[in-house]
Amino acid sequence: MGKMIKFFDTTLRDGEQSPGCSMNNREKLQLAKQLEKLQVDVIEAGFAASSQGDFESVRSIANEIKSSGVAVLARAVKNDIDRGWEAVKNAAFPRIHTFIATSDIHMKYKLKMDPEDVIKRASEMVSYASSLAPEVEFSAEDATRSDPEFLARIFDAVIQSGAKIINIPDTVGYTTPDEFYDFINEVKSKSSHLDKAIISVHCHNDLGLGVANTLAALKAGATQFECTINGIGERAGNAALEELVMILDTRRDRFDCDFNINTKEIMKTSNLLTMITGVKVQPNKAIVGANAFAHESGIHQHGMLSHQETYEIMKPETIGLSKNKMVLGKHSGRHAFKERLESLGYVLTQEELDEAFEQFKNLADKKKQVFDRDIQAIVTKRAIEETDGIKLVRYVINSGNTITSTATVTLKKGNSVKEKVATGDGPVDASFNAIKKLLNLDVKLEEYSLQAVTEGTDALGETVVKVSCNGQRFVGRGLSTDIVESSINAYLEAVGKALEEQKDDDNE
Repeated sequence: MGKMIKFFDTTLRDGEQSPGCSMNNREKLQLAKQLEKLQVDVIEAGFAASSQGDFESVRSIANEIKSSGVAVLARAVKNDIDRGWEAVKNAAFPRIHTFIATSDIHMKYKLKMDPEDVIKRASEMVSYASSLAPEVEFSAEDATRSDPEFLARIFDAVIQSGAKIINIPDTVGYTTPDEFYDFINEVKSKSSHLDKAIISVHCHNDLGLGVANTLAALKAGATQFECTINGIGERAGNAALEELVMILDTRRDRFDCDFNINTKEIMKTSNLLTMITGVKVQPNKAIVGANAFAHESGIHQHGMLSHQETYEIMKPETIGLSKNKMVLGKHSGRHAFKERLESLGYVLTQEELDEAFEQFKNLADKKKQVFDRDIQAIVTKRAIEETDGIKLVRYVINSGNTITSTATVTLKKGNSVKEKVATGDGPVDASFNAIKKLLNLDVKLEEYSLQAVTEGTDALGETVVKVSCNGQRFVGRGLSTDIVESSINAYLEAVGKALEEQKDDDNE
């Protein structure tokens, strides 16, 4: 048995700080449940002291997740630690993750503290956190630009105060693999107690070296990887979980390591995050990109037909991609639909299956063939939809290249049904203007994107809309074979979130 690597997923904390990747509480909980299915060892649920909303989402995740650890981030400040513990104390496996900056530039200009005071603060706060939580992790912010001698001293102090995990982050993505390997070994050589703790690393990708640096740290003795789904995160993001997992899985000849991740859940997790945030991965992204298992070159195709391993070092099924080419249509029954869902890795309750099957039949009436990507889009979208939001009743468009586009939109919210007419620069703009009239909400459209889920003129159109309201951004997604309907549904979801946030603010 090889060295056991623990995966600490920070998609919900560091990942959510990526521009355009904010999530509401319901979406965070949905993703946390999928991360639990992925079998990550620890889910960093958020920074509870940062806001009431973050506190509530961390607490709800801690209350729901049973098989993964749930960590909360806290500065080395008593109030942060108290707030964090209040949020995670009911978790099956709670962890407080506390941090303080250790580089000269951060201590001088951000903390305005002397190095000795930083050691004292870190030691005292780790001791306090350890009196509350069974597991405490300590991070030295900007570690790779810190003095190794100083790091060894602060690590020894916090380990003696109760820290069980020591995180050595490359906070600004500055280091290189050889340098990081030597750096960790130097800190270890100067420390008297680091061998008593788990060494963790958190590598940012500013120079495109997040994954490479994490693997270099593995050789230096790190056994916990802090990473995110699709590599999202601040600036250029973090080391991508799916890449690290599949490197360890594919190159067992080089990395004699074991892990708990269920690789067959990788694609579902990536798709769910994409659906929630509206941020697509580039087609050539390793592991989860659309082209990761595509072969267009004639030479490659010939090789693949002769033997799969000529150009494929991983099997698509390993990450949850199905090779089943049978398509479904309007004559396909519930049993065939259920079997296809199970082959794609989806296990639904009877109620969820009924809802998904109804949506499938509606789609099958509009399309000749329903592909796996259509089904995945339906199920993923259904999983994160609001159940009591604003509903589209109908819309009528009058548009052409010689007339001003006009949209009549009818919405239902609760028992109230209202209708408005508006004009605009095209059918989508006119529809959005009608919705703004109906809801009396001042929102600004920040981003709009539309793409086909599959090929063909009858393909599902997937629309992603991002709007801003009162300084906050909200994401909406729509699916339909009619691109106007898809656009309206995406816009309704986004403005519905804005209304919900406005209601929550009014209640506080």
